[in-house]
Amino acid sequence: MAVAALSALAHESRLAVYRLLVQAGPDGLAVGDLQAHTDIPPATLTHHLHALRRAGLIVDMRDGRSIVCHADYKQMNALLAFLTENCCGDASACVAGAVCKPAKPTRRTRS
Repeated sequence: MAVAALSALAHESRLAVYRLLVQAGPDGLAVGDLQAHTDIPPATLTHHLHALRRAGLIVDMRDGRSIVCHADYKQMNALLAFLTENCCGDASACVAGAVCKPAKPTRRTRS
């Protein structure tokens, strides 16, 4: 899940779309509104939305003639928890404003 989500967010346009959806809150945004805010061509936006959907970061539903997209906050929080746990090794080690560092550097041995 984390690799797919991070891969999807690694593209500048997809990250911009995802940010808009997170900021829009639970009401989400219609695809037309996303296109107006980003100036991404419709076919390209559809491609980016499919990538975010496949990664589990967004969901959408039809509302009359519009498709409204929403950030999946449960998946977003799961990704943040995964990153925190794997960065810090202990969620209590990461506090607001703290720098997250591995507990001990690992050494590679030559084969």
